[in-house]
Amino acid sequence: MTPLPKDCDADGAFLGTAALMKACDLVVSSDTSTAHLAGALGCPLWLMASAYPEWRWLDQRTDSPWYPTARLFRQPSVGDWRPVAAAVAEALSTR
Repeated sequence: MTPLPKDCDADGAFLGTAALMKACDLVVSSDTSTAHLAGALGCPLWLMASAYPEWRWLDQRTDSPWYPTARLFRQPSVGDWRPVAAAVAEALSTR
């Protein structure tokens, strides 16, 4: 295992972001470092994934074996984010 460089969070951006996430009921994100941080922290995460996502999100799943608190919302086709946003909004309204 390669350790992270000592200055990888020199400005404290991830530390501050992590603190905010831990205070939230839910993190909604696209596939960014924010989503990975939320997942690694065990925060409830709703991830908006592209139709052809990064390998970690696998295919045709709404969950993640790496981040058990994650729920995935996927694009039906490349570039079509409207159904994803609508699905997230609907899920939020019934939460």
